[in-house]
Amino acid sequence: METIYVHGAPGEYVLQKGVLNQLEDKLVERGLQKALIVHGQKSWKAASPFWPTLTKIQTTEYIYNGENSITEIETVARLASEGGFETIIGVGGGKVLDLAKSAGHLTHMPVILIPTLSSNCSPWTPVSVIYDDSGKFLRFDVYPVAASLVLVEPLILLQGPFDMLIAGIADTLAKWYEADVQMAAMEDKSVPLEICYYTAKQCKDVLLKHSEGAVIAAKTGILNNDFIKVAEAIIMLGGMVGGFGDHYGRVAGAHAVHNGLTVLKETHHALHGEKVAYGILVQLVLENKWKEIDAILPFYRQLGIPLSLENLGVQQITEEKVRQVAEKTVVPEESIHLLPGEMTIETVSLAITELENYIHAVVS
Repeated sequence: METIYVHGAPGEYVLQKGVLNQLEDKLVERGLQKALIVHGQKSWKAASPFWPTLTKIQTTEYIYNGENSITEIETVARLASEGGFETIIGVGGGKVLDLAKSAGHLTHMPVILIPTLSSNCSPWTPVSVIYDDSGKFLRFDVYPVAASLVLVEPLILLQGPFDMLIAGIADTLAKWYEADVQMAAMEDKSVPLEICYYTAKQCKDVLLKHSEGAVIAAKTGILNNDFIKVAEAIIMLGGMVGGFGDHYGRVAGAHAVHNGLTVLKETHHALHGEKVAYGILVQLVLENKWKEIDAILPFYRQLGIPLSLENLGVQQITEEKVRQVAEKTVVPEESIHLLPGEMTIETVSLAITELENYIHAVVS
């Protein structure tokens, strides 16, 4: 039987209104007295109204430069080591939290994560996406140790940018489709893979049931149970899929299409989750699952998730542009090749063209 490397959960996770008031006690019980706080400008503005006065803990703040790059990781690691800090606290979105995890790994320090966006599963997973200084994707690293503590203040998440919430929903929806295409045919799944498969299905089910209510909460600023369910689906369920499924729970067709779309400048403004959402539809065409496309189109429309290249900002769709996307999608190292059948430039170009025609016919 294949070995699956399980990274199940952070050491401790708490979601609760006013939870940051517990931060000092949580640090003290871990024997931590000196903390380096890493954050961005926007994330600190979001978190500071909820930030407690710390009397027993010595802290220093570091404002990151916007990317989780090698340069930035080494800078934070050096500051943490030379300053005699005992822990790194990351406050922010995915890139800030990834930076805290990366620097924590380099310095072997425990990491505390406080998310300010409900847009990804970074708070849960011991995984960091690494970029170069210009923001170009390099790789993702998996670390042996998860965060020591994750504190989630839902009122901070509630005031996050609305488009980031929608992108987070779309990206988490892909967890099901990308796990299912790899695992549906497995007859005898190991226990970790059963957990992965179950939580991937929960990602879809929870989001379809509660996203409408979560959107109402985000628009009105009034916290409700739907919003909490969706936030935890994005952070916890999304993180558990990869945490228990290892490579089976990470990426497949949808994320490969996302990477393919990056060749088109017109899509650069679109959020990661928006491009992944389009990738889900392309993957379903490649799987010949048109009924499933019909089933989720109302959900896409309801939340304003992109259905077509035009929705992603591509005004003039040409054969050449479609081919460029397909070419990047099927490079040898891409996850599209986890799908059954041979994935070629022609196969993917045809799938995109068929999807575009279908959406145009359905919408018009």
